[in-house]
Amino acid sequence: MWALQGHTDEEYAAVAAFFEYLSQPEVQAEWHQQTGYLPITQAAWDLSQEQGYYDENPGADISLKQMTLNEPTENSKGLRFGNFVQIRDIISEEMEAVMTGNKSGQEAADAAVERGNQLLRDFESANQ
Repeated sequence: MWALQGHTDEEYAAVAAFFEYLSQPEVQAEWHQQTGYLPITQAAWDLSQEQGYYDENPGADISLKQMTLNEPTENSKGLRFGNFVQIRDIISEEMEAVMTGNKSGQEAADAAVERGNQLLRDFESANQ
């Protein structure tokens, strides 16, 4: 999750309060245990461990152990892929056009790149 620029101070205060709520160990531990998402804090991991979650669910800790196996590097600190959901929809639309025979694979690929790049440029200009 992230908050982008261009909002009021009141909206940013609400975002900060929401992020603070989400970051509580109890909330993170429950979210992690119910969904399989990784906990975002060590405290949530510790709480899950204290609650016996990993003992009751063998293997549930594998993804976290994999993610924390090595120290982060400049190339492994994550990425920010703006408008990802919209770009995923573009890819789906272009794939459908190929499957229905409305476009060739190359035409759809070219269109996906062009449309996706436009969304990335829009995201870039909105977040400088």
